[in-house]
Amino acid sequence: MHSSGPQPCFPPRPGARVLDAAAYALPPACAVLLAAHALRPGNPGLALSCLVLGLLALTRQAFARLVLAPGLAAGALIWAGSGLELVRMRLALGEPHVRLAAIMAALAVLNLAGALVLIAAPGKRRFDKRPELAAPLAAVFLITLGALYTLQYFLRPPHGPALLLAERFAPTSGWLEATLIACYAAFAAARLLRLKTQAATRSLIWRLFSLVFFLQLALGLLGLPAMLMTGALHLPVPALIVAGPLYRGHGLFMLWLFSASVVLLGPGWCSHLCYIGAWDDLAAKSKKLPSPLPRWAVSARAAILGLTLAAPLFLRFLDVSLEAALWTAAAFGLTGLGVMALASARLGTMAHCTAFCPIGLLGNLLAKLTPWRLRVSLECTRCTACISRCRYNALTLERLESGKPALSCTLCGDCLSACKHDALHYRFLNLSPARSRTLFVVLAASLHAIFLAVARI
Repeated sequence: MHSSGPQPCFPPRPGARVLDAAAYALPPACAVLLAAHALRPGNPGLALSCLVLGLLALTRQAFARLVLAPGLAAGALIWAGSGLELVRMRLALGEPHVRLAAIMAALAVLNLAGALVLIAAPGKRRFDKRPELAAPLAAVFLITLGALYTLQYFLRPPHGPALLLAERFAPTSGWLEATLIACYAAFAAARLLRLKTQAATRSLIWRLFSLVFFLQLALGLLGLPAMLMTGALHLPVPALIVAGPLYRGHGLFMLWLFSASVVLLGPGWCSHLCYIGAWDDLAAKSKKLPSPLPRWAVSARAAILGLTLAAPLFLRFLDVSLEAALWTAAAFGLTGLGVMALASARLGTMAHCTAFCPIGLLGNLLAKLTPWRLRVSLECTRCTACISRCRYNALTLERLESGKPALSCTLCGDCLSACKHDALHYRFLNLSPARSRTLFVVLAASLHAIFLAVARI
């Protein structure tokens, strides 16, 4: 029989207290030491980046533990590698080396001990806020940081022109930019993962991305070539992602970037990464409820895609000047703005993205080759709440009956937050709907943050 009386309370063991104290003290201390080590060869940007990680160690966010543990393990390797290099130098010069070797080894062990404490129970007790989001937020942070650190390492002077924007104005600052953007990515992902804040957050960070994009363009036009990726101006018209290389016969960077985005996100490029679509979204949301587009809009969109593929080849065949081709592209872009102002704002549906933009249709078609899908389950009651939220003309009663949205769906996810019956789900291969949605948010938030950090025009 079990006693029903109060159970005795035993104080924590002294060893547990020591480990708990280590979980508090070791991560920030190791970050400060790594910052000092980065200053030795004159890398203040990397030093500040380490200090930002040290500040992250002072929070109680559960994802920070999963970020800091591999960071401290990497720090152990840095100390070990630097120690070996310095010891070899001392040996070559015939100078004493034993004390130096002991100090560097102790620093490596200190970092390794910090990593082990973080992954054990003391680390879990220390970083206890939002543990259910720890894995996805850590994944977003590490993907973003890893990608931007790689770009910073390989694409900066003297290896080539800096791709991270901050690096173009202050040497070594790209390391700090990468770390701050990774923190931002984790924050954005946390809000995207919550259904209540997903739709508002997506629109907000999407517009932020577009604002930064066009601010770079404006500053480039005003005489700051460092704001431009190649130092040369390109028209920010999405159709040129395909039409530009067809006319020039080269310059596939944006096309490869778009294709990679489609491979990772399916049609999600249109609802998360397109620098023009954010403003079509804003125009459509000026009306409370969306109205369906006319049936001929689908045929018109297909015709515009065909024209986008054929026109640049025709202009190239006729040897039309670059200036004339640019004026043609500019007229196409201005027409798109007119569609937003006259159709999207009036109908409440993103007419530019779903009936005019050829890249949107190309992304929808290519996405059929990826595993990403959105499906309507049998729990759907046909309440039409999702239809009133969809701005991509992708949901109707007929589509709900069929169990899947129209081709124009971009996996924006707004319909999921509108559904009170949990009847709409992301699907990716054999993953569960919850895991599929989490994976999509991880990739979308990471790509958004990476694109935000670099020079683009």
